Amino acid sequence: MRDNDPATVAELDRLDEAVKAAPAGDTTAQIALWRQATALEHWFFIARGSADQPRPYAVAAEQGSMICLYSSAARASEAGHALGLADAQGSVVPTFGVPMPVAIDYVASFAQVGVFGVTLDHPRLGHYIPLANLGLLKGWIEGAAR
Repeated sequence: MRDNDPATVAELDRLDEAVKAAPAGDTTAQIALWRQATALEHWFFIARGSADQPRPYAVAAEQGSMICLYSSAARASEAGHALGLADAQGSVVPTFGVPMPVAIDYVASFAQVGVFGVTLDHPRLGHYIPLANLGLLKGWIEGAAR
C-alpha cells in the first residue's frame, strides 16, 4: 500500500497552525482540518495484537479511549517510535492502512467496544473528533462524490 500524497499531508500541518491560531469558539479551521483528513487516500494506524487481526493503537484520554489515526505510514511509524511501540529489535513499528472512505466505518465500529473518538497524528497534531461525529465526515465525502 502506497503512502498518501505528501502535499495532502503537509496541508494538514498548515491547517493545524490555523486551528491553533483561531479565536476561541471559531471552528472554521477545525472543520477544514477534518475535511482535509477525508481527502487522504488511506488512514494509517499503528497495529496492536496479532498480524492477521491487527487492532489500531489507542490512547486513554479524559473523554475516553481514542484511536490514533495517522495521515501517512511514515507518521504512524514516527509516532510508534516516539511512543515506544517498536518491535523487540526497536526498528519496526507495525502499521496498517485502511482505504477511504471505508476507514471511517472501520473506526466508527469501535464505538461498540467503548472507544470515544479518533485523534489525528498523535502526538504530533493531536486534534480529535468523537466517533459520534464521524457521520459528518462521511457526509462530506458523499457530498463531494455527487
